Amino acid sequence: MPLSFEEFLFYAFGAVLLAAALGVITARNPVHSVLFLVLAFFTSAALWLLMEAEFLALTLVLVYVGAVMVLFLFVVMMLDIDLAALRAGFARYLPLGLAVAAIIVWEMASVLGPARFGPQRMEAPPPQGAGYSNTKALGETLYTQHLYAFEVAALILLVAIVAAIALTLRRRPDVKRQEPARQVRVRRRERVRLVRLPPAGEGEG
Repeated sequence: MPLSFEEFLFYAFGAVLLAAALGVITARNPVHSVLFLVLAFFTSAALWLLMEAEFLALTLVLVYVGAVMVLFLFVVMMLDIDLAALRAGFARYLPLGLAVAAIIVWEMASVLGPARFGPQRMEAPPPQGAGYSNTKALGETLYTQHLYAFEVAALILLVAIVAAIALTLRRRPDVKRQEPARQVRVRRRERVRLVRLPPAGEGEG
């Protein structure tokens, strides 16, 4: 049975995503690993678009690729990383990593296999019309059915932000701080002190 164009795109993007994920953990250069991770995020966003979830795709690109991964890339490029030590550590922990990866693949295949999530058990969602907006549907669901849960989550995040600011604003006596109000009110005589020195050679002999 020939594949449709959407199925072809799905398998193509899936292959690119698997290759990028392998590149993240096998690349010897940390910068290359970050770039492979950016490719993995972009490919995941393309898969979200195929499933008509454009809001999640745009969020993945804007938040992770546009902010988080750019920050990671600058940090990795500015750090002085010993590549020889990284390669030695990679070879040392490779058997353990392969064992953990095999267990994870077996668990995911057992839970997400075709016996439980195949096309016979879960049919594909019907295609939406041209005027359908995933962002609008998500917003309507979020602000109607889950409004109280959304407000509680926002309140918890606000408390966390206030607590983080309160913990970091501790006054330390050994740290010099600027006071902009005093800097604005300063006068010339308080800023500069003129000292008259005798000319060179005067008062000698």
